[in-house]
Amino acid sequence: MALLIILIILLVVIGGGVGLFIAPYNSFVKLRNTIQESWRQVDVELNRRYELIPNLVETVRAAAAHERNTLEEVTRLRNQAVAMATNSQGATPDPQRAQIESQLSGAVHNLVAQVEAYPELRTNANFLELQRELSDTEDRIANGRRYYNANVKAYNTKTESFPSNLVAGMFHFEKASYFQVDDPAVRQAPGVNFGEISQRPEAQQNLGQTAAPQIGQGNPTQAPGYAAPQQDPGQLPDPQPVQQPDPSQQAAPSQQPWGNQGDRNAQ
Repeated sequence: MALLIILIILLVVIGGGVGLFIAPYNSFVKLRNTIQESWRQVDVELNRRYELIPNLVETVRAAAAHERNTLEEVTRLRNQAVAMATNSQGATPDPQRAQIESQLSGAVHNLVAQVEAYPELRTNANFLELQRELSDTEDRIANGRRYYNANVKAYNTKTESFPSNLVAGMFHFEKASYFQVDDPAVRQAPGVNFGEISQRPEAQQNLGQTAAPQIGQGNPTQAPGYAAPQQDPGQLPDPQPVQQPDPSQQAAPSQQPWGNQGDRNAQ
């Protein structure tokens, strides 16, 4: 009887020990599969962006060919990202690929922001559709990235926690890489200065933009990047006789002898 009790105790201990390893192992397998599936969803959207970018570049080149440097930068980053995606063969991303994808997002955003200054593109149905599709794709990439990173965090936390870290070491469950593209040092896109774009001779010639208002013309419309024209006080029109208001009432602004609305805006 004593021997039977000892055997039962040994079986319980061995079973408990085995269970202690089986449960974390199965959990690691489940988390790893979830990470791979969530990354495939992100990868689909990244490939969708690769397909849209050439069409965007060709559409912009037709209307704003002088934005050559920006177009070449977008094309270079897109080709580099495609090459890295092909070499990865569906594997979860490494930090280098995440950085390239982040730079590509910034370059595309910068390109779209610059060419929005051109009226021909703002009314181009093909460009507007590409812009909408890219925006939707970027939203899906961002949502998929958050889901993927949340799964990576749960998996990596388990690899560091006891006793599951023992199982991770025994069965080589290594920590997964985050898809981090939200580092300000990486995601920062070049600044856009629409005033600078509008002053380019090529843009003014191709798009028929009007020149900036000159000082003394009395133009009430102020173009971006230019100071409002100031009228010489000596050129103000002579005040016209007006009827004096009732002393008990305050004079209305329209009765002031300052000429038309354009002159007031010019001041």
